[in-house]
Amino acid sequence: MTALEKATGDVVLKFEPFVLHVLCQELQDARLLQSVAIDSGFRNSGITVGRGGKIMMAVRSTHCLEVPLSHKGKLMVSEEYIEFLIHVANRKMEEN
Repeated sequence: MTALEKATGDVVLKFEPFVLHVLCQELQDARLLQSVAIDSGFRNSGITVGRGGKIMMAVRSTHCLEVPLSHKGKLMVSEEYIEFLIHVANRKMEEN
């Protein structure tokens, strides 16, 4: 709260989800890993094939959070709401 009170610009609470990049030798390996990741709840997982043929599988969680707290130095939410957001972010971290 002290840092928020001193802020002069915009402040955003941001929680980034888990991401794991795996370099795969074969496309079938990437497909298998993607299937396992999606079945395990990592719904934003996907496969990328680069120009040189490099096959990258990204295992991504959907547990993200991005909430503006202040704008131009003015606090836009209550301290109670910030405590709630911290609880939500911590729960997302555990789920991650």
